[in-house]
Amino acid sequence: MRLRAEAALLAVTMVWGATFLAVQFAMTMSGPLFFVGLRFAIAAAIAFAIAGRTLKHVTRREVVAGCAIGVSICAGYSLQSEGLKHVLSSESAFITALYVPIVPLLQWAVLRRPPRLTTWLAVGLAFLGMTLIGARGADLDNLGRGELITLISAFVFAAEILLISYFAPNVDARRVTAIQLAATSILAFTLMPVFGESVPANVPWPLVAMAAALGLASSIIQLTMNWAQKIVSPARATIIYATEPVWAGLIGLMAGEWLGVFGWVGGALVIAGVLVSEIGRGRDDG
Repeated sequence: MRLRAEAALLAVTMVWGATFLAVQFAMTMSGPLFFVGLRFAIAAAIAFAIAGRTLKHVTRREVVAGCAIGVSICAGYSLQSEGLKHVLSSESAFITALYVPIVPLLQWAVLRRPPRLTTWLAVGLAFLGMTLIGARGADLDNLGRGELITLISAFVFAAEILLISYFAPNVDARRVTAIQLAATSILAFTLMPVFGESVPANVPWPLVAMAAALGLASSIIQLTMNWAQKIVSPARATIIYATEPVWAGLIGLMAGEWLGVFGWVGGALVIAGVLVSEIGRGRDDG
């Protein structure tokens, strides 16, 4: 069961890696909040259809969990989408992936669960690998607007992972997924006038099609995360999520981007981090 859960999370990262270029293209046609609202409204509709009759058994804890996770999703994806207006998709993938070393630190500080030594070693390998992957575009000594916004989103995504892990053992994954996706969409649309963002005068069909495709992906991703993180610990899940830049790099390669030798060496180090994390598999690392 644990192997299947980890394989499911790995599949999630493959889909994530493919979304950076798609969102960057969408940002040429829409503001970040409108696109997040539209994307997650479609995702919520799918999730509610999946949840079906189980929704009549929804609990107060599930509502709280869904709303809390939804706030983090809305903040994370809106910031990441805004950042993609100013940075390359490969840069965004690298900076977003900084949540890898952030999660164990938040886990230690908030949940009082210090990771095992093998987890720290794996995080170190993954972070070094991502540094090499992002070395072409991301200059952390001279962060611009796009880089800073994306960096903030990395902290939010780290918080989302911990929230899911905190609530997952005691809630129904289908119901919480539906609630959190709906909360994300409602919050995004609500914040549009607050941040001076308006609905596009003419919503182009490619934007709707992209929102529908990503909405479907988001519903599957969130449902998978909520199920899998009942079994996989936050630190181990984070290491698996660390392969996201590898998939983003491959997608970028097919789109004409070249990571270079250092980039591919970095990808190998990220995979090595995933393998090292399996050394401590015998015990849950927190």
